[in-house]
Amino acid sequence: MRGGGWRQVAAVVALLTSQAAQAEPIPTLPPYSGAYQPQGVDERGLWMLVDENERSFRDSTVVINDAPLKAYIQQIMCRMVGAARCQTVRLYIVRDTSFNASMAPNGMMIVHTGLLLRARDEGELAAVLGHEFAHFELRHTLLGFQQGRKAGDIAAWAGVAGAAAWTYGGRNAYDTVRMARSVQNAAIGSTYAHTRNQERQADLLSMAYLRASAYDPHCFPDVWDRLLDKADATAHGRRQRSKRYDRAGFSDNHPTELERTTTLRRLAMAMNKPGEDGKARYDMALAGWRAQWIDDEIKRNDFEGTDYILRQIAGPDWTPDLLFARAELYRTRGHPHDLAAAVGFYRDVVARDPTHAEAYRGLGLAQLRSHDAAGAEALRTYLTMKPAAEDAAMISMLIQ
Repeated sequence: MRGGGWRQVAAVVALLTSQAAQAEPIPTLPPYSGAYQPQGVDERGLWMLVDENERSFRDSTVVINDAPLKAYIQQIMCRMVGAARCQTVRLYIVRDTSFNASMAPNGMMIVHTGLLLRARDEGELAAVLGHEFAHFELRHTLLGFQQGRKAGDIAAWAGVAGAAAWTYGGRNAYDTVRMARSVQNAAIGSTYAHTRNQERQADLLSMAYLRASAYDPHCFPDVWDRLLDKADATAHGRRQRSKRYDRAGFSDNHPTELERTTTLRRLAMAMNKPGEDGKARYDMALAGWRAQWIDDEIKRNDFEGTDYILRQIAGPDWTPDLLFARAELYRTRGHPHDLAAAVGFYRDVVARDPTHAEAYRGLGLAQLRSHDAAGAEALRTYLTMKPAAEDAAMISMLIQ
């Protein structure tokens, strides 16, 4: 995108900002001009920094280099934004439990396994990936960098003026200092407000991608609905205030989840477009990874939040693997009533799958912690099924 490309981006940004503020209909997708090259000193410098970060990140141990999984996520991306736009993306899957994805201005997209775990189907993942691609297409990283620098300059000069007024005194010194601080706060606040507007623009453009794709647009507000419910579950478990707020704070760089889900739900209903969710394909593609990602989630020590996630994944169909994960969650917290629940879950697992060795292990450990001698028999069954297990020596000592 050269020459008039920036004018085109600026026009789209202005349109989306207006629509985000006035809740107007979803825009028409802007034309895509192919691979973009950085323009100007600021952007070239930013790209050099991101390129260097990508070179070091590429070989990181947190990156999952599984070709089939990467190809599948890339395919979802292409189905969402179209084949032409999709060619720009270099995908990296990161083993991290946070619900997150990001896209750098040079085309590097990072998808966290926490997002893959919590997304219920292809449509939900596609909506989030489309949101991140919208940031890329609208050059938000560069625009945010420039906005932050301007705000920093204003705040710095206001600080100098305030310091000078205080140093040299005068009848109006106090008022000058107070005004300087107000200017600084306004400059800093404008940066956060600018970022929140960028998020609204990206949401609108992601809805435009959804409208042109085969996916159901209702999947986008569904993501935020469940994110709110998960946050409520976490807050309840930690005896904290719910984060279902209806307004953004001064330093919030995203609109509230409540604002997003309300706006996106209304837009999806107005769109009145049928679509698929790709859930069967999604479950099949992630089947080999979910156990590891759920184990990572359990280690976050967020009992009610993790239990909510498991219930959302399972729905009405608790498979042996999901029952086992829930049993592990309850056994890990270890309250007396949790151990009793875990024993029940483990028994359900072995009733459905008698070959599930780890379920016998968990059953035995939960029973022994509850002072139930029957746990020794379950542990013997585990060792019979896995005599070369890494923890065989420890389990043998527990039995004795």
